[in-house]
Amino acid sequence: MAGSGPHIVAELVRGCPAAIDAIAQKSDASLRFLRASWFDARRTDTLLGRHGDGTPFAAMPVAPLRAPLPVGRTLASGYWPFRSPVIASGTPGSAIAALMAHPLTARALSPLWRLGPTYADDPAAGALLRGARKAGWTVLTRRLGQIYRLDLGALMADGDWPRKSTRRSLARHERRLGERGPPHCRTISGGAWHGDVFDELAGIERRSWVARQGDIGGAKFLTAAQRRPWRRAVADPELARRLSATILYAGDHPVAFSFDLQSGHIQYSIASSYDADFSACRPGKIVSYRQFREARRRNVAMVDLGLGDSGYKREMGARRGPDVHDYVVVRHRAVAALLRARWEGHVPSLSDDPAPVQPVASRLDADG
Repeated sequence: MAGSGPHIVAELVRGCPAAIDAIAQKSDASLRFLRASWFDARRTDTLLGRHGDGTPFAAMPVAPLRAPLPVGRTLASGYWPFRSPVIASGTPGSAIAALMAHPLTARALSPLWRLGPTYADDPAAGALLRGARKAGWTVLTRRLGQIYRLDLGALMADGDWPRKSTRRSLARHERRLGERGPPHCRTISGGAWHGDVFDELAGIERRSWVARQGDIGGAKFLTAAQRRPWRRAVADPELARRLSATILYAGDHPVAFSFDLQSGHIQYSIASSYDADFSACRPGKIVSYRQFREARRRNVAMVDLGLGDSGYKREMGARRGPDVHDYVVVRHRAVAALLRARWEGHVPSLSDDPAPVQPVASRLDADG
């Protein structure tokens, strides 16, 4: 289904077309992982914006909105806070506004659509929201919390990171772990991804203290459904290169992992977990610092540690980063007025979203 506007062409396509990859390659370096394989093509339509010459400049993969509002559409993604549109850098604001004002866009997204959760400084989300406002949509904003980031380049350049007391505790924990088997790490990325890797990650999650208490909502690999988006992602060689799993072993036994995504000079910490039987050895702390050294070798300058902090992130040297926002964009002002108090005044809960509010599994043993 397609229609033409004054300066752009809008098109609604079933699934996630290859045009998404073409746009992603021209997007902000921090967002180039937003490729077709990042999104779930099931139940998904993609709203494409093209310039008059046919060159695509924007893609919005959208799916039916299930919660917390029962009508409308949502930006589709298997993992948040990376539910963002895909927009080529340098796209004129007028082109984005024309796409958001297009009759096809109104039909595809009305009466409302959700963008997020995503970062408040996300360049693509910001451009889309500005265009939506110019096109007459009302934007409702909910703040979910704040991101913490580790300036790995600056900390390692200083030469005294981690600090001496942390280095001593790491050495002590590694000696203790060595009593259970020689400690060593391996990093899986690129062409090394295969099914056995996900089985190992699932096994570590299964033996974690959280899973043993029956809480599997925050797991990434425990069930076949949780593994599905990551298997889909690593089938794309570009995403396989950006994603990595660092697994810590005691002898032949996998005891902890860190699962991460690199885009440009930024690394996003997606998940980590450890075997509760090894908690006295602080395996989460060991694998974290080993992974940071590997990340620096891969030219990572900034590590995004996710939402919130119980204290251990600042202990490592992390600083506050951008807020995380959740947006609802409403076509009619009267409907927006009715929803404003519910959306902007609501305290979010896990029932609002199938993905967890905390995007990074807490490394609770990181401060030991």
